[in-house]
Amino acid sequence: MGGADARIVRNATLIIIAMVVLRLVAAAFTPITFDEAYYWMWSKSLAGGYYDHPPMVAYVIRAGTIIAGDTELGVRLVSILLALPMSYAVYRAAAILFGGARVAATSAILLNATLMAAVGTLIVTPDAPLLVASSFVLFFLAKVLETGRGVWWLAVGAAVGAALLSKYTALFFGVAILIWLAAVPKLRRWFISPWPYLGGIVAFAIFSPVVLWNADHQWVSFLKQFGRARIEDFRPVFIAELIPTQFAFATPLVFILGAMGLHVLTWRRIGASASRILVEAMFWTIVVYFVWHSLHARVEANWFAPVYPAFAVAAAVAAHIAQWKPRQQELVAFCLKWAAPAGIVMFAALIVQANTGWLSGYRRDATVRSVGVGWRPLAAEIEAVRVKTGATCILAPDYGTTAWLAFYLPRGTCVVQRDQRIRWVNMGEPDPKLLAGKLLYVDELRPDGHPFLNENFTQVTRVAELQRKRGPLVVETYGIDLLEGTKGEVLDRSPPPEVR
Repeated sequence: MGGADARIVRNATLIIIAMVVLRLVAAAFTPITFDEAYYWMWSKSLAGGYYDHPPMVAYVIRAGTIIAGDTELGVRLVSILLALPMSYAVYRAAAILFGGARVAATSAILLNATLMAAVGTLIVTPDAPLLVASSFVLFFLAKVLETGRGVWWLAVGAAVGAALLSKYTALFFGVAILIWLAAVPKLRRWFISPWPYLGGIVAFAIFSPVVLWNADHQWVSFLKQFGRARIEDFRPVFIAELIPTQFAFATPLVFILGAMGLHVLTWRRIGASASRILVEAMFWTIVVYFVWHSLHARVEANWFAPVYPAFAVAAAVAAHIAQWKPRQQELVAFCLKWAAPAGIVMFAALIVQANTGWLSGYRRDATVRSVGVGWRPLAAEIEAVRVKTGATCILAPDYGTTAWLAFYLPRGTCVVQRDQRIRWVNMGEPDPKLLAGKLLYVDELRPDGHPFLNENFTQVTRVAELQRKRGPLVVETYGIDLLEGTKGEVLDRSPPPEVR
């Protein structure tokens, strides 16, 4: 590596480390989201699978809390640090596929500049480890191309297996790989080689705990997730959301570069065909599915996480390899210069807004209900009510409230979701003695109240109404009801709709 290349790599490394440090700082003081609290509860009872997703997110959180404790930073620590190997994998993939330290370094920086990577590794969901695993799938496939050695298929299988442990979306990698091999004549020889199939065995072996867990639980997770693929109501209105949400999640300047890169890869055929088709297959296979999915249901912005490594490489191709007309070149130069600073500013603004509400004048915004601002003082008030009333357990109506309560109440407090017991099947049933005493029911105030409480308990007494606030904004007001004298089973153990 020459002096210029070494300087490029050094500068890229420092930029990425600075971005990771910024995320660690934000992680330490930003309250966790309800999904993170839910997955944190998973991490206390590790298993081969869960109702909603495969288990990788629970493993990631467990590793972080072993290091930094059951804190916001502990929940997020390992997810954020995984951005470092993710960046290495994207760097190496771009270097192999399109050559040069500049393209490789730009790919890694642009990926980290996106909100998909910045927020996606800070807010720990299954998409966080999936994004990292996707980067390694791309890297190891590039190694197959570079070396022609079959043993790299085992690494591909391991990366795909890790992706499958993160989210079922990773199944599309198999389709993308088949398209790549079939579309590139010199790669078709792999169809008659044992190595890709051995890689598939590795992937399945890593994924097998999820299969076994589902087999023991009426295939409920498979039924829940794969059931989303059915088009029951044709509502193409959701398609209109796809580009605006990705424009934001990619950040505008990275989005422009990525779109220009995909254009030149497809229509100008920039780069070697095997490299070009690999990036296209890794991107379009998943994108086409989600466009189809949007014909009947909303596609969440974070679901596109596995395409972002390939998208970042395409953006770097647009920045450094493609030839543009003068006006287009000015746009490319502007986007390249300001993509990382703009991404950092957008990330910082989002964190400030989520924590304070300053930027919207304390009005409601998209973050206000999902980020648990105000839950720590609210939980302290709920605990005071629990102690005063002598309640032995707290009931909640949904997994989000249950998880927030469990995270912010004193450790060991009995907190139980009354229904949807399949969500908690790995955690065992609560102590019947705790459910036999006085109970508190915590839920938002609702116009129609909670008629089912009177049907199931002889005495229901409103003992408090407490607010969760972000600054002066009241996010929610919770009614706290004291429940006494159960008329039957406290918990609703009806089977989930997927297996009825």
